[in-house]
Amino acid sequence: MSIASVKPKPLALSSAVLLALALSSCEKREPPSSERAPTENIPPAPAPVPPPPAAPAPELRSGKMTSPEETANVESKDALKVADSDMKKELAELDALGAKPIATLGVEEARKQPTLFDAQTALLKKEGKTPTPLAMAKVDDRKVPGPAGQIPLRIYVPKLEGKEKGTPGVIVYYHGGGFVLGDLNSHDASARAIAKGAQAIVVAPDYRRAPEHKFPAAHDDAFAAYEWVVKNAAAIGGDPKRIALAGESSGGNLAVNVALMARDRKDKGMQQPLHQLLIHPIAQTSLETRSYKEWANGKPLDKATMGWFFDKLVRGPEDKRDPRLQLVDAPMKGVAPATIVLAEIDPLWSDGEMLYHAINEAGVKAEKKTYDGVTHGFFGLGASVGDAKSAEDWATGRLKDALKP
Repeated sequence: MSIASVKPKPLALSSAVLLALALSSCEKREPPSSERAPTENIPPAPAPVPPPPAAPAPELRSGKMTSPEETANVESKDALKVADSDMKKELAELDALGAKPIATLGVEEARKQPTLFDAQTALLKKEGKTPTPLAMAKVDDRKVPGPAGQIPLRIYVPKLEGKEKGTPGVIVYYHGGGFVLGDLNSHDASARAIAKGAQAIVVAPDYRRAPEHKFPAAHDDAFAAYEWVVKNAAAIGGDPKRIALAGESSGGNLAVNVALMARDRKDKGMQQPLHQLLIHPIAQTSLETRSYKEWANGKPLDKATMGWFFDKLVRGPEDKRDPRLQLVDAPMKGVAPATIVLAEIDPLWSDGEMLYHAINEAGVKAEKKTYDGVTHGFFGLGASVGDAKSAEDWATGRLKDALKP
């Protein structure tokens, strides 16, 4: 067959190709520029502005003092090995009286436990001495109106000596007990020592205790008692313009709070306290400070007991952040000058240190002393513990100076 005789065959297209051609013919074509509708000159949308970084939470003073770096190498100490000989006798007598760890007890049983003041009384009797309270010119128990009923209080009028005769100043003193224990009788010796040493009338209010009355019942009673004293100082023989505050442990916390509440009401004419004496005060709620670790097994106060106190006191976790309990982070500017008495053998030693710095850094004068070899609750034991008498003399001397006419 010759090549010329071969007829060309038509080109076969696949169905896929045919379909593509058909679709392309149906595409919408852009009209020529002369036929296009005019468009607005819209600038591109700006890039979203990222939100400003959140402000860092303020560093709490308690956080600084409970950091791992601060407490990493702290070891628990034995109170009986560190205590001075006279303090050690008190602790041994307390054990002999059958004192049990508070954290293992119910509230009512805990309130019946012997105290260091009971131990002192027993020791003095063993030494053939008659335990005699410091003599006062007058002691008067009464009840005054409070926010939820009557507030019991005790008024101590000292025997004024020498040139101190005249109208004395007034000190409102709040007893300790972790907001759960303690009453006017348990801290009678401290109130008498302050009245005698400062040559001032001491008014010691009681206050509602937890767990029957949760936070802030005690704080409300404390300020109500202060208001009563301001209004009635002259009627009880004192100078209403010369008023100071004092407190031990939970009472120390109450004293600072009263000073802060008075400061906040200054523009409404509230009388300002001239001074505050704070004896190993509760000033924050963390149980992880250096001294809590150092004296986790302290005597008579230990870490477990403080946890027990807080559990009975607060309504919920948020209360532990309230500045009335977390005092070390409360604004202290303008509060009354302070004297702070601390004990070496005390889970609350760091509380006192932090509070001292908080007050000083706010531009308010504060002075402190730590008494080595003594425990929490030593103040008021001046009849048998040497450092207790020294602390009483120093503290009341500063109160006396502050209340001078």
